[in-house]
Amino acid sequence: MMKYLIDFMFLTLLYICVFFRRWKRKSNDVLFVNTLMYIYLSFVLYFTLMPMITSIPFILNHSYVPMNLVPFIDVSKERGDFLRQIILNVIMTIPFGFLFPITQNRKGSFSKTILWVFLMSLGIEILQPMISDVRASDITDIITNVMGGIIGYIFYVVFKPMIFWILDYLKIKTSKI
Repeated sequence: MMKYLIDFMFLTLLYICVFFRRWKRKSNDVLFVNTLMYIYLSFVLYFTLMPMITSIPFILNHSYVPMNLVPFIDVSKERGDFLRQIILNVIMTIPFGFLFPITQNRKGSFSKTILWVFLMSLGIEILQPMISDVRASDITDIITNVMGGIIGYIFYVVFKPMIFWILDYLKIKTSKI
């Protein structure tokens, strides 16, 4: 538990010392949306890579297992809890697909969102076996994460008018204070 606490303390300090100050200078709506994204990404790190900081000295102490590049092999061979893993990977990145375009200040395109969800997923899959010899890296996870990002982006498109109405309202309300 202490290993996770160290990571969360680092993420909290990073937020307070760097990001909070930068986002607060822009506006309260930017601070709100970017803070939501930061909290979401912190939970993604918790579920996929933590503990990280205490693992750094031991990165080279175990063998690196290369990424499985056969898509959905667990499904075809009915290994483990493949359906649960697929569903969780899709669910994990729905918020990214929804929040990322909002953080882009009304300029979040579909292709940019999917590129970034792909890069986030690829980064996680590359780092997982380096951080721990218990975690595996799989192309299926990348595919399902991108699917989750697509679903999240669809939610963003559907709710876009309401989202920006709320953010504009927040901006107007906070500027009068």
